Amino acid sequence: MEEVTSALNAHIDQMADLVEKVSAELRAGFTPAYNNFMGFFHAIDWKEPWLVGLLTFHVLLLLVVIFSRKNINFQMCLFLFALVGVYLAERLNVILADNWKSFATQNYFDPHGLFLSVLWSGPLLVIAIVILINTLFSLCYLIVRWKRAELRHRAREARNKQD
Repeated sequence: MEEVTSALNAHIDQMADLVEKVSAELRAGFTPAYNNFMGFFHAIDWKEPWLVGLLTFHVLLLLVVIFSRKNINFQMCLFLFALVGVYLAERLNVILADNWKSFATQNYFDPHGLFLSVLWSGPLLVIAIVILINTLFSLCYLIVRWKRAELRHRAREARNKQD
């Protein structure tokens, strides 16, 4: 019995060490990403009017998507609008990089388009995903309605045959 207890204790110690090592690696793994994000966040002057306007645009677009969730055709137009906006992000980045002095205090538009990807394409993709999820729920609701109508129709036909 002592052998089993000592083996169990050794196993528990080994598992505790393994969990501690994984935990330490995860904490160390997220620290550089967190530091990079905070550096990106603090490098931006969030009080610039064009940035406030951009963020306001995204919030208003999201509110329009939420309040128009019952109108599937309008939602599809918004979905296409969001995806076209993402598609044109590269061209937009080039145009904004050439003209940044006319509206910004510093050049945020790097050649790789990271800034525009985060603040333009990212929110548009999130909005597109919200529209897509809403569309899937609407389609599921329509399928259920259609199936109920089909079952009612079959029941009516069966009653008519019996009469």
